[in-house]
Amino acid sequence: MSAATQPFVVPDLCNVTAVTLVVLFAQLLVLVLWVTGTEVTWLRFALLSLFVQWVSLSSAGLLCALRGWLARLQTVAGAVVAFLLVLLITFVEGIFADRLLVQFAPVPVDWPRIGVMLLVAAIISGLALRYFHVQQRLRAKEQSELQARLQALQSRIRPHFLFNSMNIIASLIAVDPETAETVVEDLSELFRASLNEAGNQVSVATELDLCERYVRIESLRLGDRLCVEWDVDPLPESARIPLLTVQPLLENAIYHGIQPRAEGGTVSVGVHCENDSLRIEITNPLAPADARSDTQGNRMALENIRSRLNVLFGDAAELRAGAEGDCFRTIMRFPLHGARQL
Repeated sequence: MSAATQPFVVPDLCNVTAVTLVVLFAQLLVLVLWVTGTEVTWLRFALLSLFVQWVSLSSAGLLCALRGWLARLQTVAGAVVAFLLVLLITFVEGIFADRLLVQFAPVPVDWPRIGVMLLVAAIISGLALRYFHVQQRLRAKEQSELQARLQALQSRIRPHFLFNSMNIIASLIAVDPETAETVVEDLSELFRASLNEAGNQVSVATELDLCERYVRIESLRLGDRLCVEWDVDPLPESARIPLLTVQPLLENAIYHGIQPRAEGGTVSVGVHCENDSLRIEITNPLAPADARSDTQGNRMALENIRSRLNVLFGDAAELRAGAEGDCFRTIMRFPLHGARQL
């Protein structure tokens, strides 16, 4: 799709931030016109401020009201219509201001002054529309890139887990078809979650249900060697959690902490609400030094989750992990409310 045939990105002038920028830009224009004019008086400054702010806020209000209609136009058509609307408002209010200055006396309109107003309005509105248009495009591009980045991070499921699960299913079909069917259902739910929309916020119960499905599959492979202890505080129903943030950490703990140990071990999962933050702690025993696998996969999993949290919460989230004595502890904390809208 060419730039000319793309929908017109209408500047969002309906929020406080945009209106504040409009007022500031308009007042800067007033200062320039006041200083460069032939008459530098406070009366002229006040009249210029009144007129320019009047035109600016009227234009912003009209573009805000027509935003839905303008968004249906193509880029060139939408930009031309928005530009002409601003000029129309300037012309009408310029005529009214001119009549007001002469107290509506029957004297000719000062067309040179109106022409200067239209020229200045054309230059400033063109620059302003271009600025807001570029800002909106950059914001849309940023959101698209964040969405793609989250999707790439979220969709990473270790191939070994898929292969092990398929082997478990194959071995159970003949001897225990009901369990094999349960494994297929659990595996399908995990993969459905991995293909879900990136950045989705789900209830804590939904995320923990995925974790339990994963543990059931791994328990069939590891048997009594795997024990998982859950310590979950009662949480408000409004508490949300980024999809697939706990499950990869739990997978990390089992793969690097339990699997290398001949005797197995216990993974502890704690989910606690602290003020307006959710604190999730996962602890697993360290594997013997001679049985530890390469930690590259461990670091990649942690960086994956850390990157997702950074995209969604910025500096308000943290992820710490490290060995403490004979165990490995991972602590994740993020706000219960306040993830970026993607």
